[in-house]
Amino acid sequence: MKKVSLIGLVLLLMLSLVLVGCSSTPATTQSKEPADLKAIKDRGVLKVGVKIDVPKFGYKDPKTNQIDGFEIDLARAIAKKILGDEKKIDLQAVTAKTRGPLLDSGEIDLVAATFTITEERKQTYNFSDPYFVDYVGLLVKKDAKIAGLKDLNGKKIGVAQSATSKKAIQEAADKLGIKVEFLEFATYPEIKAALDSGRVQCFSVDKSILFGYLDDSTVILPDNFTSQNYGLASKKGNDALAKLINDTVNEMKSNGELDKLITKWGLK
Repeated sequence: MKKVSLIGLVLLLMLSLVLVGCSSTPATTQSKEPADLKAIKDRGVLKVGVKIDVPKFGYKDPKTNQIDGFEIDLARAIAKKILGDEKKIDLQAVTAKTRGPLLDSGEIDLVAATFTITEERKQTYNFSDPYFVDYVGLLVKKDAKIAGLKDLNGKKIGVAQSATSKKAIQEAADKLGIKVEFLEFATYPEIKAALDSGRVQCFSVDKSILFGYLDDSTVILPDNFTSQNYGLASKKGNDALAKLINDTVNEMKSNGELDKLITKWGLK
């Protein structure tokens, strides 16, 4: 009897171990949703930093207070990918100076705001592959008799704070052996106002942005300076979000949706 009981006890113990192993399998093999994507889904809205003063890219209509543009449509595509609804999006106005800090603090999940990809910035933020390529340009008054950068020797150029325009123009000026002075402004309308008032003799930023401020009194010079590759930016560490963003951008490139948006907003 003792022998039989011992065998039964061993069998019972083995059966218990098998059952425990089976019950633990789902817990160990079940894939967990990445924390960065889960946080957005739990919140139910994608927070995106966008420009509101760049016609065709991100612009707030003063009559309707609606924000729309090429990059807004891109942000909607990302929201639909994550939340299944492009309307589940919270748009927050950013400038060249504020977009980075807002990402750092977690107040926004994504920046879609004419954010130029540079090697230095890639050390701080996750960038998607480029979705648009532009060049730094020069907007001047028609009656100023300025035909190119060389004619701006000794003059003042208005640029946005923390933008790449200043570096691009400074490098070009150095090659020409001329001296230019820069005045930095928080917003593009402020630079245009400075140009109109004569505080600066040139407004420099990416050409696609300059076209939004072109009027009967101004002209965009033919000069192109330093290509500007725009990317969607997210916070370092949010790697699942970064991958989803990049996959979406490349999917839109391959299926023609990106070209359709570029055409829709008159960007080519």
